[in-house]
Amino acid sequence: MKHILLSLALLACAACGPELPGDVSSENPSLDTVETHEAPVVTPPAGSIPAGLPARLMVGLFEDTGQTWMKDSAVPWDVRYRYFTKGWVNNWGWSASDGSWGKQFMTESALQGFIPAIQYYQVNEEPGGGEAQFLAKAQNATTMKSYFSDFKVLMQRAKEFGKPVLVLMEADGYGYLQQHSNNNPGAYAAVAATGLPELAGLPNTVAGWGLAFLQLRKAVGANNVTLGMHISGWASGKDIAHFSVTDPLQPEVDKVYNFLKPLGLGPNVTGATYDVLVGDPLDRDADFYAHTFSQDRWWDASDSASISSKSFNRYAEWLRLWNVTSGKRWVLWQLPEGNSDSLNVDNTSNAPRAGYKDNRTEYFFGTGGATHREKFASSGVIALLFGRGEGQQASHTNDHDKNGQLFLKTYAGAFLKAGGLAIPAGSTTTPTPTPTPTPGPDTATYSFESGTQGWTFSGALVKGVTASTAKAYAGSRSLAVTMGGTAAGMSRVSVLNAAVPAGRTVSFRVWIPAGSRITGLQPYVQQGSTGGWLWTGAWVAPTSLKAGDWSTVTVKLPTNAVSPLHQLGLELFTDAAWSGTVYVDSVSW
Repeated sequence: MKHILLSLALLACAACGPELPGDVSSENPSLDTVETHEAPVVTPPAGSIPAGLPARLMVGLFEDTGQTWMKDSAVPWDVRYRYFTKGWVNNWGWSASDGSWGKQFMTESALQGFIPAIQYYQVNEEPGGGEAQFLAKAQNATTMKSYFSDFKVLMQRAKEFGKPVLVLMEADGYGYLQQHSNNNPGAYAAVAATGLPELAGLPNTVAGWGLAFLQLRKAVGANNVTLGMHISGWASGKDIAHFSVTDPLQPEVDKVYNFLKPLGLGPNVTGATYDVLVGDPLDRDADFYAHTFSQDRWWDASDSASISSKSFNRYAEWLRLWNVTSGKRWVLWQLPEGNSDSLNVDNTSNAPRAGYKDNRTEYFFGTGGATHREKFASSGVIALLFGRGEGQQASHTNDHDKNGQLFLKTYAGAFLKAGGLAIPAGSTTTPTPTPTPTPGPDTATYSFESGTQGWTFSGALVKGVTASTAKAYAGSRSLAVTMGGTAAGMSRVSVLNAAVPAGRTVSFRVWIPAGSRITGLQPYVQQGSTGGWLWTGAWVAPTSLKAGDWSTVTVKLPTNAVSPLHQLGLELFTDAAWSGTVYVDSVSW
């Protein structure tokens, strides 16, 4: 089993000061070992590129806060990433405990021209042990209250940042949960038990633990955050990439997907799912494993290698099967930076070629790199992020090749400067246009012309509902929802036993006043016991809502939904205390 564990030396380096930059003096090196022309042949993968990210293959690097090597390299890198470990929320005691240090990294990255990416890697440094205690920590309500509170702060600072940011969750953590729980997503974990109001509606299970991040992002309204779930190649009990290389791949994909689906890859009570999958082909240079552990972690780079062999082709096929099964694209992260000219010595002084040999940078940016990039993009990959996972490994600041050039700066740089590789963006959704209000009678099932029609409310934000003539989308009345929350949160207005046929789309007309603190809406349906209490929602960002006017929001019932529904309703989210009135009208299908 592979473990991703930063050494104390690397963590100290990350917290205290920059690495020494490599040689950046040669701007026009020979490119005789790479292909610089990109003739894209990318098969459209399943799923969509998340909103805010470019429709091309992104390339990025690790860089710590305060460093400028990436900017100084004059390469148009796409993404700049670093770890956020336990203590990030107050800069390990050097700043206020308000997450301002984290926002600084985001802002600094954007000012240098890069999308910030955060590897949120905190559980293993929470009190109570290490990787082997991952589930035990997730079951501790006190630990999880502090942990989820920190994540909420991250969402708040990311929302303030306001630009795209990648948050890659807990490398290998989901794999540990699968193994420690014996493949049981219903095993106990402290979620609602933490007492955090945003998590009150989630189950105290491992599945609820995975959903907590989606719920906190939604509650805060950090819609600019792309959330990634880490998929470990060994989570099924077989290491498909390095040891169990003759086993069929689809059964291993299915075992892990079925465990992770209720954690946020499939439909769930939050109404959202994780945006991308995250993988790390290897956490250290291949020859580090050979010299230190006598393990063979090398992959065959041949384009004809069997998918039943230790090869890039096998890994690409595993990615493709995941992409098809989940409908999610991939971010590959922390790719090793060694090359065939690395010296196989500890990289403790950043001397040229220090570090260990590997072939992953050469696979993507050496001979045949264009074909390899297209293959992985066809498997669903949207980003290649390079960085050493431990302080003795090769780094992009000293990865010189036989020509004396810094390998990634030179050859990945040439690829990016030439425009990169366009990849299919996939399907996108657009807000449902709102027709002009009809002055005539309201014929919708729920028109509120004769009263509230059984609609009620729940949650601390809503103080009451009533039929009102103050606003009307059609007819002369609507449902006035009086808001009076004293803090940020979520409340619902809903009706029981709505007889909506399976497969129908329910439309809600909603009027929100200008200056409100509404950060999102979510129309939803929940089936009854005969439908397994299945919950279906459709999150609507505030950018899709008209202030001081009517907006239409919709949710589509599953084709096998059982009628009548247990509940049909609308969730309302705010980011602060707010009093005002929201109007709902013409709920129809």
